[in-house]
Amino acid sequence: MELPRPKDPIADLVATDGRYHRDAYLFLRDALEYTQRTLKREVGGKTRHITGQELLEGIREHALKEYGPMALTVLAEWGIQRSEDFGEIVFNMVEHGILSKTETDTRKDFQDGYDFEKAFRTPFKPSNRVA
Repeated sequence: MELPRPKDPIADLVATDGRYHRDAYLFLRDALEYTQRTLKREVGGKTRHITGQELLEGIREHALKEYGPMALTVLAEWGIQRSEDFGEIVFNMVEHGILSKTETDTRKDFQDGYDFEKAFRTPFKPSNRVA
């Protein structure tokens, strides 16, 4: 007798919406945890809400720490080209019961979050200082 496999909500999500690689969803979940730890969003043992802008900054920091100068390349490989893609991933996860949102959270929270070139390449460009 074969045991049933545990349900994988992210695999189901990727099967439903193939715009983003599975690793993009796993990365976003890790970046959310990173952001929560960084902002110390626990109050009385409960995790407080993180805004879209706070999450975008946490995603940027986490990507730079994890992937360094390759962050932009890795994100592009996963189908992520702009901050709005992070909003799509978040709301896909909300719609599949993986994440939750408040009444005020919208996809618009992720619009024009940052220019990817500046956010992920500029930190690694050499300065123009003359010695």
